[in-house]
Amino acid sequence: MITRQAPWSLPPFRAPLDWWQERDAFLKDGILALALTLLAFVPALSNLGAQIGDLPERPVSVPANVLSVGLVLVQTLPLAARRRWPAACLAVVAGAFAVHQALGFATTFASLGLYLALYSAGAHQIRFRRGLAVAASAGYAVLAVVLDRLGSPLSVPDYLAFYLAPAAAWLVGSAVRARRAEEAERRRLAAEAATAAERARIARELHDVVTHHVTAMVVQADAAQFLLTSAPERAGEGLTAVSDTGRRALTELRYLLGVLEATGESASADPARAGRAPALGRVGDLVGQARRSGQPVEFRERGERRPQSVNVELAAYRVVQEALTNAMKYAAGKPTRVLLRHGDEHIRIEVTTDGPVAAPVTRKPGPAGGRGLAGLRTRLRTLDGELEAGPRPEGGFAVQATIPSQPPQE
Repeated sequence: MITRQAPWSLPPFRAPLDWWQERDAFLKDGILALALTLLAFVPALSNLGAQIGDLPERPVSVPANVLSVGLVLVQTLPLAARRRWPAACLAVVAGAFAVHQALGFATTFASLGLYLALYSAGAHQIRFRRGLAVAASAGYAVLAVVLDRLGSPLSVPDYLAFYLAPAAAWLVGSAVRARRAEEAERRRLAAEAATAAERARIARELHDVVTHHVTAMVVQADAAQFLLTSAPERAGEGLTAVSDTGRRALTELRYLLGVLEATGESASADPARAGRAPALGRVGDLVGQARRSGQPVEFRERGERRPQSVNVELAAYRVVQEALTNAMKYAAGKPTRVLLRHGDEHIRIEVTTDGPVAAPVTRKPGPAGGRGLAGLRTRLRTLDGELEAGPRPEGGFAVQATIPSQPPQE
């Protein structure tokens, strides 16, 4: 299938278009004003323009011609500032158009500048928009009265019909302004949502890394302190466990900082970072760390382990990490079981702990605590996964997670 490109998307046309889009608005409007000025003096376009009043044309004379040319220039050249000073531009152009009509000069292409000025005021005027619209309507009413006094054959319905065209130009500009405001608001809200999501992601990662390792270090340090008096020969093992846990925490923090420095997909796509990311293959390290902290943990795997995407591997690792952290905090010394089931379409994780573990359920997500399980639910929800956590009927606490398999992309 052959896809045809638009003419302006081809390289010969794209460069001039990009150059034009990068120019300053004042330069663009200046070129527009100059082009309209030149077209106003093209004889073939002399009959194209706005005309009201149907007054007898003024006899040709040198002063009249000079005045007519001056009014033509005043109706076009101020458009160079139509976006910078839209109200002033409208006032000058509309005044010149009114004088041009009242003096009975012939219609010129420059009169279209009135519609451009009205559109620009509707689209770019920021303050006193309603007052400007009222003033413009009042000025048109004064012009209608003046033309009637000068002998115009038009009636009130004729003036009202002409009024519709300038009003339409203003309304089109107002609609464009409203659309731009909505788009700007949408971008602002999207940026705020992205910022909030990024802050939540950082908070989840920091919680998962810091809470788990600090909890393990506290438990191991307390055990080593106890062994200093009861079994000094074993105190060195506890201090070694604290040191190993601290090093592991530093490794994960370095990985986390590397991910935060990256943006978007580059964090997951970088092979160097992906190789250092916590993964399913390192769940055994978590179990070993919990055992060294005095937590009896039984670890089993069922099914054939398959390569998964970095996000899936990290999510599964965090589920086990959070469950073991809660077990060490709220059920220290109670038997804990970790079961990984590798399926064709899903990875299922079950972590159960004996004994009363009600604290994670009774806490609500907030600054004081409970951030771990809530963060895990959010993390798994982004992967179309599910997390269930709560007390078991026979006592203790259970965490069950289901994560859809996502093979790594080539």
